[in-house]
Amino acid sequence: MEEEGLTLVLRAEAKVSTGHPKTKVTHDLEKVTEAILRYEGVFELTSTQVVTEREKQFSDQEQKLRTNMSKVRHKIAVISGKGGVGKSTVAVNLAVALAMHKHVDRIGILDADIHGPSVPRMLGLTGQRLRVGPPGAFPASGTLGIKVVSMDFLLSDENAPVIWRGPLKMTAIRQFLSDIVWGDLDILLIDLPPGTGDEPLSIAQLLPEMDGVVIVTIPSKVSQVVVKKSVTFARQLGMPIIGVIENMSGFICPHCGEKSDIFESGGGLKIAEELDITFLGSIPLDQEICEDADRGEPFIVEHPNSAASKSFMEIVQKIEDFLKHEEKKR
Repeated sequence: MEEEGLTLVLRAEAKVSTGHPKTKVTHDLEKVTEAILRYEGVFELTSTQVVTEREKQFSDQEQKLRTNMSKVRHKIAVISGKGGVGKSTVAVNLAVALAMHKHVDRIGILDADIHGPSVPRMLGLTGQRLRVGPPGAFPASGTLGIKVVSMDFLLSDENAPVIWRGPLKMTAIRQFLSDIVWGDLDILLIDLPPGTGDEPLSIAQLLPEMDGVVIVTIPSKVSQVVVKKSVTFARQLGMPIIGVIENMSGFICPHCGEKSDIFESGGGLKIAEELDITFLGSIPLDQEICEDADRGEPFIVEHPNSAASKSFMEIVQKIEDFLKHEEKKR
């Protein structure tokens, strides 16, 4: 947090008791509001000036966000109803598959999981920092020129927790969209945390032009029940549903080739048919997906002929078909 934030509070005519130690308050208005509530020395605030400052900041950021996002042809959110379904792994491999599908240097991933960012590790970008220049901050660049932005790049170390409430998370996501120089992209994938809370809602509000969402689930009945919430969430907010992906769909033994349905099977297809949405495909369990992610090596690049890689490529083709069809309708 920056010292200049205190100046903003003083400009808003917050009267501070003498002798109270200075507090570092960020310049973001949402953070200022929270800081004021915790700041024992503040006992009066002229609200009109705070509102004026806030409106100007929001207006400037909104303009920057629109300018930045106008250079991104398609925006797709990857969501799930619950955790533990491999959503981030799917998002990363979809990005790599899209890049291999004639989109080298034209794919971006926004890791919008503020509390548990994992995309950088899966792409071998752990420890990197965002490069800053006159136009703003630039994304890190991974395999096949995939541009990546994540809270992980802003932490002092990967074990540092982010202990934020909703308004701070929305501010961070807004700045990731407005202050990052994404450049010209064909597709921006937004990897959202599980559920229907602050981050998914923030993205829906900030990007009303979202092309659609991809919902990740696993075959179990528990996941089938929860994924309905994601579908309802997307529909209520007017976000098109591109389709459902069933991850961890059976395990193929690397020794005998026999398939075992560890989490049952067919749950993704069943829920898609029940809710009248597209079933994009199934991705089998593969031990090497986990091993490659831990090493920061994209699975599809390392094992292009595996059953899972072929499933990813087929799913990507369906996503591109959806985008082309929607473009013709505009």
